[in-house]
Amino acid sequence: MLGVCQRYARNAADAEDILQDAFIKVFDKIHQFKSEGSFEGWIRRIMVNTALKKYSLRRYEKEVSGYDQHEKDDRALEPAAYGQLTEKDLLSLINGLPDGYRLIFNLYVIEGYQHDEIADMLHIQPGTSRSQLVKARHMLQKQILALQKIAV
Repeated sequence: MLGVCQRYARNAADAEDILQDAFIKVFDKIHQFKSEGSFEGWIRRIMVNTALKKYSLRRYEKEVSGYDQHEKDDRALEPAAYGQLTEKDLLSLINGLPDGYRLIFNLYVIEGYQHDEIADMLHIQPGTSRSQLVKARHMLQKQILALQKIAV
């Protein structure tokens, strides 16, 4: 579960705080588990919800990402750039995203939530979730291109 928390936290200390807060909730609400679905999934949802409460998206809407929507890089992303990245590299790149982008990216891509569900969880519009995901993906592609240039 620490890995789940690390995807949402900015640093290791925040991830540990989220983990601790979430396990307190797990133990406090264990009687509410109805044995419908997996116990691990129930705990994971508590971890994600605890992280989301710590990082309110409203705070990040004002965050300056440095990403300009009109900025385009016409070069194709080489497939080899993806192949050279390790899981640790990818997680590091994802962790480097602005918090709003990172939250949406993790919820949609890694956790598998739909935009309507994300919108409900974060109290935003589904369109906001979609646009944050697009911006996150563009930012990641830009970072991978930059890494590719460095490696060449």
